[in-house]
Amino acid sequence: MTILVVEDEVQLNLMIRDYLETLGWSALGAESGTEALEMFRTSEPDFILLDVMMPGLDGLDVIRRIREVSQVPIILLTAMVEESDKLIGLELGADDYITKPFSLKEVAARIRTVMRRVKIHETGEPESPVIVNGDLTLDAEKRIVRRDGRVLNFTSVQFDILHGFMREPGRVFTRPEILEFFQDMAWDGYERTIDVHIKNIRKEMEPDRDHPRYLQTVRGVGYRLAEAADS
Repeated sequence: MTILVVEDEVQLNLMIRDYLETLGWSALGAESGTEALEMFRTSEPDFILLDVMMPGLDGLDVIRRIREVSQVPIILLTAMVEESDKLIGLELGADDYITKPFSLKEVAARIRTVMRRVKIHETGEPESPVIVNGDLTLDAEKRIVRRDGRVLNFTSVQFDILHGFMREPGRVFTRPEILEFFQDMAWDGYERTIDVHIKNIRKEMEPDRDHPRYLQTVRGVGYRLAEAADS
């Protein structure tokens, strides 16, 4: 796996890349948003660690442009302390964020967590079969979701959340339960994070986002995917 590290602090960039390479991954480095976009086009990395605060083209501008053409997994590296600032990155399609200062072990753990969602399980467990719920079809092996035959574009996190719902349509899931679809542990502000992911899924899937037909809010509890007969 090739990881593109986008960080304008040269020593930190090099330290992250050296550590990732000791774990057996290939690491590329970019020190600006413009350089990151160029390397994304030419090298087609499998994963991106993206610093938010960079001069010129910042990380949020970069993720906007990448998400126009690709769903490559992206973890944001941010020094922002306000929860609302972090949620902006998730709104734009980031899979996760890590707050500075961080440990290199934490970076590796977060990468592995995200990649478990987008790669075939190394345990050899068979992939789930294709799941159909009304006009929604989810193929777990190909990681494709269709509505009325049209392919919907989801990030890895959004796909795994929808996969969790489609395994048990009609069941109401709390936010901590939804978190388990894609993350091993909770972190500060995770409930707001779930709401952002649900909002983004609805944006892609719902014909009328103001009146959700598929992902429905159950006030005071969480969310559920409407069964075919209900939708």
